[in-house]
Amino acid sequence: MTVALCLIAWNEIEGCKHDIPLIDRSRFDQILCIDGGSTDGTVEYLESQGIKVYAQTAKGLNQACKDGVDKCTCDAIVFFHPKATVPVEDTYKFKAFFEEGYKLVVASRMMKGSVNEEDSRLLKPRKWFVLGLGLIAKVFFRKEGNTIWDTLHGFRGVNVNAFKKMGISDRSPSVDIELVCRSYKFKMKRIEFPTREIPRTSGDTHFKAFSTGLKLLSYLRWEMFERKEEE
Repeated sequence: MTVALCLIAWNEIEGCKHDIPLIDRSRFDQILCIDGGSTDGTVEYLESQGIKVYAQTAKGLNQACKDGVDKCTCDAIVFFHPKATVPVEDTYKFKAFFEEGYKLVVASRMMKGSVNEEDSRLLKPRKWFVLGLGLIAKVFFRKEGNTIWDTLHGFRGVNVNAFKKMGISDRSPSVDIELVCRSYKFKMKRIEFPTREIPRTSGDTHFKAFSTGLKLLSYLRWEMFERKEEE
């Protein structure tokens, strides 16, 4: 089982400078980056570190992941957003799960033993929304196997052939929850393990809460009632 680490980046120079030196490159058979059009030196920094950077072929998070799979030469791929918000060493945990036959592996901020950046707050709208989406996906699509509760964490890994079979849509930024829903539909073996998330120390989120939430709800409606499967 060979595993690639795919960095998904767009103006993440500070996060890259924090995370990249911590990566034990011997743990991966391939390391690459899909860049969404950085102008802050992210691309130049990664290339100076010997990491191959590919420009995204079209806009959107879904396309970034598709491009990563297209450039991947391994059996499985781990998507990692270098924002200095989760432990780099958790990237090493995926391979053991892949070798056990899991097709989708999610680093979860929503399960026992995990830490979510909102855990210290009284109100947790982001966390509650993610859990709500997880419940909807579970009720409508899961027939067997493990439930994935962290439906929106981009820190996840997937078997490359499984990713291709799922037929990820162009309804960006649906890819994270779409991988969960499609793994349920295709009865693919899946699992999540706890990780620890801290707030960003630099940079801004590329996914504004309200507009992103509407797009994700629109995706779920489409997946539930309108999507036509290819024969």
